[in-house]
Amino acid sequence: MRLAEGLALRGDVTKRVTQLRARIVANARHQEGEQPAEDAVALLAELDLALDELESLIRRVNRTNSRAALGSGTVTDALARRDVLRIRHGAITAAADAASGRDEHGYGRQLRSELAFVAAVPVAQLRTTADQVAREIREVDLAVQRVNWEVDLLD
Repeated sequence: MRLAEGLALRGDVTKRVTQLRARIVANARHQEGEQPAEDAVALLAELDLALDELESLIRRVNRTNSRAALGSGTVTDALARRDVLRIRHGAITAAADAASGRDEHGYGRQLRSELAFVAAVPVAQLRTTADQVAREIREVDLAVQRVNWEVDLLD
């Protein structure tokens, strides 16, 4: 199985765990004399199996990512880089939005006598930097996805 297939399976199992949890909560308590729609005890047993499968998949994916080469590092290194780039992009974009008044929800200066707000950071430069960071995120994503289809999932 390729790493990409393991990642897709991990996503499916994660969704199944979430659904089982919701079904357990919905059926964990019922009125006296009524029958719950589903057996919560059986659902808990099914959840245990799904969680065991999820743990196994997470371990295998992490093991594979830490050993799979990508550029001068590993897939794990690239994922860490991508995560930090996403945080950087969000912070830069938020700063540019705040400086340009996008967060004011239309409440700007109404009269000349009111105080004007001025940007404390160079908005255009921040937007250019955010675009460069977004491009770098896309490049890392593509490289990771390429490796995901080339590398076999480890046991």
